[in-house]
Amino acid sequence: MNIESQLEKISSFQHLELLANQVVEGFISGMHKSPFHGFSAEFAEHKVYNSGESTKHIDWKLFAKTDRLYTKRFEEETNLRCHLIIDNSSSMHYPKLKEGQPFYENKIGFSVLASAVLMNLLKKQRDAVGLSIYSDTYEYYAPEKGSDRHQRMLLNKLENLLETPTATKTTDTITFLHQIAEKIHRRSMIILFTDMLQTKDDNALFNALQHLKHDKHKVVLFHVIDDKTELHFDYDNAPRKFIDIENGDEVTLFAENVKEIYEESVQSYFTKLAQTCAQNKIKYVPVNVGADFEKILTTYLVEKQSFG
Repeated sequence: MNIESQLEKISSFQHLELLANQVVEGFISGMHKSPFHGFSAEFAEHKVYNSGESTKHIDWKLFAKTDRLYTKRFEEETNLRCHLIIDNSSSMHYPKLKEGQPFYENKIGFSVLASAVLMNLLKKQRDAVGLSIYSDTYEYYAPEKGSDRHQRMLLNKLENLLETPTATKTTDTITFLHQIAEKIHRRSMIILFTDMLQTKDDNALFNALQHLKHDKHKVVLFHVIDDKTELHFDYDNAPRKFIDIENGDEVTLFAENVKEIYEESVQSYFTKLAQTCAQNKIKYVPVNVGADFEKILTTYLVEKQSFG
């Protein structure tokens, strides 16, 4: 069963921690021959077995699943530090959810659940996690810690983000990424969830992203979008009023008349983002709301392995 099927099955669960755990367990159960060290159904820490070492701690269950020899790590900690950053501007609360629709089918809900899922992995591997939330203000900051109490505090903060905003919030990504960068002093993996709808000054934005990489941090940018309407502009040809969620500007048009040029412009922007991130050694990953949780998890595991 893939992760999307798992989510359909458990979407009635409202408790974020429980839902995140179900997503992680569904992902793990689908990993038949995993190239990622440190993962098994029991989630013990592992390292590759080297010839000549004692066979006392070989995980034979994992060997049966992967045909590879790993030994269990009982006391050693991975010591990874991860800082999650969430853009909470009004555009991230798009699309407006219908009654009964899962919360993770808009951008903020997807980012919240994806963050909770990553926190679940970090907790299982005894790693430290921190959190920053910004919009037109720097709304929240918590440094990287690994305690259960700290994790519960962060989960509670994430759940609060699922409430529909009562006021229009613009985005000041550039200012707050610089501020966040100044707060993270020990080498960390920094993961950013944003829809990238915040600035026309691309150079300033990438200077801010580059600032996050100081002190040899690793930066992963998850570009959160609603594929159907934001990438493919999939509307019928009735006249529609489009409203800028962040500043209230309105325009009425027939979607069919602008569909081709809109999609070309968006694809060009995505390509430029990907190229610029690659040049700056920032991992750029576009993700679709309501899906792509497997992409989130796989990206994290790959980047963690190269982080050493």
